Parts: sequence; C-alpha cells; structure tokens
Amino acid sequence: MDRFLFLTVDGLARGAVFAAFALALVLIWRGTRIVNFAQGAMAAATTYLGYSVTAASDSYWLGLVAAVFGGLVLGAIVERGLMRFVDVRSPLNAVIVALGLVLVIHSILGIVYGSRYRAMQVPFSRESIEIGGTALLSPYDLFVFGTVLLVMVGLALVFTRTDIGLRMRAAAFAPDMSRLLGVNVGRMLTLSWALAAAVGALAAMLVVPTEFGAHPHSTDLVFVYAFTAAVVGGLDSPAGAVVGGLVVGLVLSYVSGYADGDLSAVAILVLLIGVLLLRPNGLFASTTARQV
Repeated sequence: MDRFLFLTVDGLARGAVFAAFALALVLIWRGTRIVNFAQGAMAAATTYLGYSVTAASDSYWLGLVAAVFGGLVLGAIVERGLMRFVDVRSPLNAVIVALGLVLVIHSILGIVYGSRYRAMQVPFSRESIEIGGTALLSPYDLFVFGTVLLVMVGLALVFTRTDIGLRMRAAAFAPDMSRLLGVNVGRMLTLSWALAAAVGALAAMLVVPTEFGAHPHSTDLVFVYAFTAAVVGGLDSPAGAVVGGLVVGLVLSYVSGYADGDLSAVAILVLLIGVLLLRPNGLFASTTARQV
C-alpha cells in the first residue's frame, strides 16, 4: 500500500509538469487552430535564457521571469516572422514549418551552449515530506501543483470571461467574420503564440531543473508526453489538459514502478491510440467547438 501511495504521489507530481506544458499546446490551438510541434524546442531556448540569468544573478526567480518574458517575445517573433507566411489551408504546411524550426533552434542552442547538460537550481527543497512513514510530495512539488493550477484557472478566465480571450477564439474559428466585426486578427494570433510560448517556458522551467538540467533536447520527451496529455484531455480544454497531464504522469509512474521503465513509452503510446480510437476529440473536448 505504501508503494502504491508513493507511486501515485510521484505520478501526480510528474503529471503536473506535463499538464503545464499541455496547457501551452491547448492555448495555441484555441487561439490559432495549429498544433505547434516546435513548442518543445522553443521552451528549451527560453530555458537556456533562464539558466543564463540564474547563473549570472544567482536567483531562480529572476531566471524564471526572464524565461517567461523571453517566451512571450520568442512566440511573437515566430508568429510574426514565420508562421504568418505559412499557407494554413493545409494543416500539414504548419507542421512541416514547425519541424523545420525545431531543427534550427536545436542547432543554434548546440552551437552556442554545446551538448553538455547544465545543472539548474530550484527554489524549494525536493525532499519528500513524510506522513505516517510514507514519503509524499516535496515543497517543490507543491510549488509545481500550485503554479499549474493558477495557470489553468488564469487561462480559463481569459478565454471565457475577457474580451481579449473571446477575440482570440473568434480570430481562430472565423477570421473573416472577425475582421468584419472589427477584430484585429493578426494581433490576436500574435498574442496567442506569445502566451503559448510563455506558458511553455514556465513549464520548462518547472521540469528541466528536476531532470538532468538544461540541454538542447531536454524538453523533447516532455513535449511528447505533454502532447499526449493534450490529446487525452482535448485540445480545446485547459481543464482537460491538466487532467490529461495527471493521467500521463500516473501511467508513467505505475508502469515504471510495477513493471519496467522501458515500457513507459509504450504505455503512453497505447494510451494515446486508445483515446484516439474511442474518443478522438479528447475526454473534455467540446464537440460544438470542434465543428465550427
């Protein structure tokens, strides 16, 4: 029982990070109807920015702020300078361009920083708190949970309770009609990319320090798990992304704890295929929104 509880808590802690990254994918999908396959590479770039600022100032918080702000700027640059010129009549065009961007970012990071893993500090202890002799969440895990919850609630409020959020969704679903109603579609698309990149940068700053550290490919596998989480929960649902992230984290924890760690990736693939076969729109997706 203690082992099951430990694996559950560990899975939830890992899943919270995947949920944060999945929120970035959901955000850009809701704002532009594009799955940004360069999200992981962009997050890796902002992580290096956070690493550099942290190393220079010896402050994790300054590095975190720099990474998030860098994500805002990078997202806007990518949309304005690259994605805006992609023919979106075929979804495959955006995918190909995003994959090309991944190669460019990885190459630049490798040239500038090299391929060595660089350790990063965390603001709170990672020592698990024991209750009744069972190790539970650490202070850093609690920080991650709280951050993901705030981001989820914030995004939900932005998209459902603010004029900007409604304009972003209108610009994505019906750009021509939105222009007739006075919405600056181009500005809304740029804002969507900027916000998504900022959330991705925040998620990377939560997970990378707990792994091996900053590396050009440090977010690749995280992106795969986050993409699965977003699909499981539904690309239109911030709450679904969080639930999907927790599910992915639990599956990884249980499989690696009770079976073999090498089977974890296979288990995630089975989960993804199962959801696509049984409920392609995701567990929390809005069918009406998908058909618009």
